[in-house]
Amino acid sequence: MKAFDVCSSRAAVIDRNDIDTDVIVRIERIAQLKRGQFAPWAFEVWRYRADGTENPDFVLNQPLFRAAQILVAGRNFGCGSSREMAVWALDEFGIRCVIAPSFGDIFFNNCLQIGVLPVRLAAEAIEPIAAAARQGVTVTVDLRDCTVRLPDGSAVGFTLAESQRTALLNGLDDVDMAVARESRIAAFQAADRQRRPWAYPR
Repeated sequence: MKAFDVCSSRAAVIDRNDIDTDVIVRIERIAQLKRGQFAPWAFEVWRYRADGTENPDFVLNQPLFRAAQILVAGRNFGCGSSREMAVWALDEFGIRCVIAPSFGDIFFNNCLQIGVLPVRLAAEAIEPIAAAARQGVTVTVDLRDCTVRLPDGSAVGFTLAESQRTALLNGLDDVDMAVARESRIAAFQAADRQRRPWAYPR
């Protein structure tokens, strides 16, 4: 998993609520593609016209925001089906962070397993960030001190569970975290085997 500490980038604003995982990546692509092949198909229903050409009105097709690594969106981002591939598509497209008032629960947790930082902020705190982002300024998201900063010096803090923050900073998913605790797990099992031998097959 990619580690995350600081991301400084232009931020693309998609001012919509309830952007579901089927919009982020369509079910047809999930059936056809493997991990590493999803970047061209992130947000395809908005990125492309019916004839396959790019839609110039979509923010991520605009020259100022093509390389944006941060998304600013409305509430309930990533709702709908529990498809990890939606986060794969964002990650492969180059998105490192999504800022929104709320997220689909499974999508939020999938982000943390892949190395994309989901930042929850109140809608009123997002408004000045979105306004500045539309002007093409650089937005900085710093996981070390849990802030979102703008070039004018303004900053807003966000929260993330310390275990999740530590895992992202070190690029560790749940499997990595379990492996790191292998000696503690083995010690517990050995002690538990002494206490409850009947629970362990011979």
